Amino acid sequence: MSDSLYRANLLDHYEHPHHYGTLDHPTHQTEGANLSCGDELSISAVIKNGIIDQVAFTARACVVCTASASMLLEQVAGKPLAEATALTVNDITQNLGIELSPIRLKCALLPLETLKNLETVARPPAA
Repeated sequence: MSDSLYRANLLDHYEHPHHYGTLDHPTHQTEGANLSCGDELSISAVIKNGIIDQVAFTARACVVCTASASMLLEQVAGKPLAEATALTVNDITQNLGIELSPIRLKCALLPLETLKNLETVARPPAA
């Protein structure tokens, strides 16, 4: 795919993010922030028998972070949590398909870092 097609895909995920919003009764929820640029991200999920049954995010973030979150959650929906949290920096950069400066790489990795926290952040069941 050419660089311009990757850029178009990135903008599409920013303008029309997949899995954007909140879940009514998540079993897991976590937040992350990139202090160097101010990006903030929240991921919530319903995990059943170790599988990511539902997943959603909200963000106050730049194009790269929002698009990265959209692509990542599209990739992990319906997958085992262990498989999702085993994704690497290389998986994220391949999703984006463009070269990133070190600062932008931090933006791109915030969703993955936040997702990895889902393993340890279960919410108590709603009353």
